[in-house]
Amino acid sequence: MAGSMDWIGNILHWMSLVFIVVSGTIVAILFLLYLWDRFQTEHAVWRNYPVIGRFRNLMEFLGKFFRQYLYAADREEQPFNRAQRSWVYRAAKNLSTVQSFGSTSNINAPGKILFTHCTFPMLEKDAVTAPPLVIGENCKFPYRACSFFNISGMSYGALSKPAVLALSQGAKLAGCWMNTGEGGISPYHLEGGADLIAQIGTAKYGFRDKNGDLSNEKILQAAALDQVKMLEIKLSQGAKPGKGGILPAKKVTEEIAAIRGIPQGESSISPNRHTDIANNDELLDMIERVRHIAGKPVGIKFAMGDPLWIDEFCQAILRRGRDSAPDFITIDGAEGGTGSAPVALLDDIGLPLSEALPIVIDTLDLYQLRPQIKVIASGKLINPTMVAWALAMGADFINSARGFMFSLGCIQAMQCHQDTCPTGVTTHNKHLQRGLVPKEKCRRVAHYHDNLVHEVASIAHSCGVAEPRSLNRSHVRLMQASGHSFPLEELYPSVQQSSRIERDSTD
Repeated sequence: MAGSMDWIGNILHWMSLVFIVVSGTIVAILFLLYLWDRFQTEHAVWRNYPVIGRFRNLMEFLGKFFRQYLYAADREEQPFNRAQRSWVYRAAKNLSTVQSFGSTSNINAPGKILFTHCTFPMLEKDAVTAPPLVIGENCKFPYRACSFFNISGMSYGALSKPAVLALSQGAKLAGCWMNTGEGGISPYHLEGGADLIAQIGTAKYGFRDKNGDLSNEKILQAAALDQVKMLEIKLSQGAKPGKGGILPAKKVTEEIAAIRGIPQGESSISPNRHTDIANNDELLDMIERVRHIAGKPVGIKFAMGDPLWIDEFCQAILRRGRDSAPDFITIDGAEGGTGSAPVALLDDIGLPLSEALPIVIDTLDLYQLRPQIKVIASGKLINPTMVAWALAMGADFINSARGFMFSLGCIQAMQCHQDTCPTGVTTHNKHLQRGLVPKEKCRRVAHYHDNLVHEVASIAHSCGVAEPRSLNRSHVRLMQASGHSFPLEELYPSVQQSSRIERDSTD
């Protein structure tokens, strides 16, 4: 009996030793993982949430195996679905975007965009890169823009310091421009070295005098910066047409308050329009004033409401003379959404880019203001297909905001206005900002840009044209509810085509 008790005691003793060793090993591994995650610079979520942040990646990896058993569609999430985000993440990490076993996109869905490939596509050896395009040819300092894909307006304040630094450095690497957003030009925009579009919002942040009015001196100071290539007068944006920018008080730090010229710790709420612009003539007055002072191209940004307005605007330009026209127009779709806004404005105000862009292009063509006025399209354009569609519709350039946010590591947590962004992109919490390391993320910004441009070029070559801006409406079809697709040139005939049809019917 005593012998059997000794034997059981020995087993328990060894079991306890094994348990201690195993437990100690697990604790040591977790501790080492914690240290590794805390000090690595590649993954913001791991850096901010050591060890437990890895479960997100594990679930993403396992998800592709479990989706055939559990309902979790790749293309039904909003505002951006898993398939869209996944493409950006892989492009930003410079990983292969090749997929097996067919598309998960419903090719028969109404509104589906289909490119009509050429029977004898353009050989890559015969293809060319999209050439630079000059904006503001009649300005003292015109801008030679090298890339058709660029970073849209996002303010320092809405974005964190490391996010602005990473975007600016990444834009410099990629050779594209970066829009400052309405929060003014920060040191971090300049530190990265990128070409900048300085935006003048309705509150004139960064451009206001003591009374809050537009300051000629501030315009001159901004234009004197070599990095500032153009200036943009923002009338409205897709996220909240008819309402000004909103920056909660907890995000208005001492530094941001100084840059914007506003009190610290108070909510930064812009007027819903420029108080000194109440009609088209006053808008053209401001364009001429800013351009005269700056000597650089000046444009306007707006989200389309009443389609008749752009017609009236063009008529006002012709009354005053073509030299009064803006050098560029940025048209934002109602699906744009980096800015925080009331849900009613997010959901139900403004025209989508699919409707607004052809209206702007065709109206400018009608009044023969193209190519004097360059057109920049923005609004949920983060993947090659939609960028290629906008170019085919007639846009000269594409701006993207959320696409570049995804390239920084944004996981669509939708906490931008709460100062609790888990990846450090839109927060001023130093602990959370620590996860975003600019010298690492700037490369992802550049990779995302370069890979998107490359795939848009591949679409162009498939359609038989040498470079992306050679795409036109004849290369794109739009799926209808009937299950049949129609070419964009029939759904949205150009001014020249409409004139030809009218002549033919008269004959």
